[in-house]
Amino acid sequence: MGLFDFIKDYGKKIFSSDEDTTAASDKIKSEIESDNPGIDGLTVSKDEDGNVTISGTATSADAMQKAVLMAGNIQGVTNVIADDLVMAEGSDDLVSVEVEYYTIVKGDTLWAIATKFYGNGAKYTKIVEDNLEVIKDADKIYPGQKIRIVK
Repeated sequence: MGLFDFIKDYGKKIFSSDEDTTAASDKIKSEIESDNPGIDGLTVSKDEDGNVTISGTATSADAMQKAVLMAGNIQGVTNVIADDLVMAEGSDDLVSVEVEYYTIVKGDTLWAIATKFYGNGAKYTKIVEDNLEVIKDADKIYPGQKIRIVK
């Protein structure tokens, strides 16, 4: 699936900066599994530079994208490497959905983002629905947070 970059100092804080990489990896894995995006055989490893590698078998393209965003929107993560995150055999929905990743900047609102991408601010609820794993509250988004825009 590739390499995805994130802003290291933003995101949900789930481990301390001095925590060892094994404990941090376990916490990231637990965070992903808590919302169960649909990854079988999930493995997660984090190195000292903030690179997180995730692997497993995704039940859908949605599951792949959500797992990457969930890992990347954690404070202390700079990159998510998902080369070994593969689709389940027989799944072909990767080609049927167009997705764009968007990094929220200071001053953004979900309404403004929906207007930019969908031409209608009222469609901000679609953005929330497509990003439930990383947007827990529609009134709480932050600069540096990466979301997906499903077209």
